Amino acid sequence: MLLLLSLAVASPALCQQGTISGTLVDTSGALVAHAQVTLLLDGRDGDRQTESTEEGGFSFSNVDPGRYQLSISAPGFAVKVVSGDLGAGRDVRLPRIALAAGIFSTQVDVTPAESDTATQVKVAEQQRILGLLPNYFVTYDPNAAPLTATQKFELTWKGFVDPAAFIGTGVSAGIAHTQNLYRGFGRGGRGYAKRYGADYAALVTRRLLDKFVVPTIVKQDPRYFYKGAGTRRSRVSYAISRSVICRGDNKKAQFCYSSLISRFAAAALTNLYFPPADRNSPGIVIEHAAIGIGGNAVGNLFQEFIARRLTRQRP
Repeated sequence: MLLLLSLAVASPALCQQGTISGTLVDTSGALVAHAQVTLLLDGRDGDRQTESTEEGGFSFSNVDPGRYQLSISAPGFAVKVVSGDLGAGRDVRLPRIALAAGIFSTQVDVTPAESDTATQVKVAEQQRILGLLPNYFVTYDPNAAPLTATQKFELTWKGFVDPAAFIGTGVSAGIAHTQNLYRGFGRGGRGYAKRYGADYAALVTRRLLDKFVVPTIVKQDPRYFYKGAGTRRSRVSYAISRSVICRGDNKKAQFCYSSLISRFAAAALTNLYFPPADRNSPGIVIEHAAIGIGGNAVGNLFQEFIARRLTRQRP
């Protein structure tokens, strides 16, 4: 029983561990054998060391996620330091590491460069469900670099100026007009135009707050990080949990303050866009905000199990 309990406690941690491996060569491309490779984990665990094989390969298994550093030394070569980030449950296969002759040390950081983040934004802008509906705020790369404030804004404004946003608003306003909702706007063409304007202003407000303003202030990533692996049950649990948990710009999971704050702020602000007689009470505003958070969970389930198969131009 004690053994089973120990395994149950250890299993989640083990599932988060990954592997770091690579191959050592010299500047001519020849394999470097018997080099000493030391793994440092910023205090998460003791230093570990291995020796490259005759084929120049090395590997560290069961590595805890987070920042890592490799120090590589071999007779006749300069010491080389390679650093990067290991995602939870991920395996990192490094590009060939070239050792230079000499006595000086060199250092390489494999953190994604600014040009890489720009590329991932361009990829996101091509993602469309059925080739029609923008699907910008989902990434299929678990190790995607954090978005800058400029990139968060770029993805946000392109979403609400997309033709799909204008068409969707037109349909929503048309339904409200047909059912004579928000009677203070009146009937006829002018009434429809007012409903359209209010709906579109509400859309812009919600997206600006939820995807740009609040995430930038609290330094959180507004995207859904697709899991795509594991059992169906684990994926369902992950998708639902991401309605209240998100990734910070430090690439660590944290409580999603940005979603919570933006939901309540947007519900309060958009209430002002409608006629006084049709505005919701404070209690209803809070209720709608809470429903919106639940809607995030449903949207995440859609992203996890359906949207990827319908999204064109995905990685």
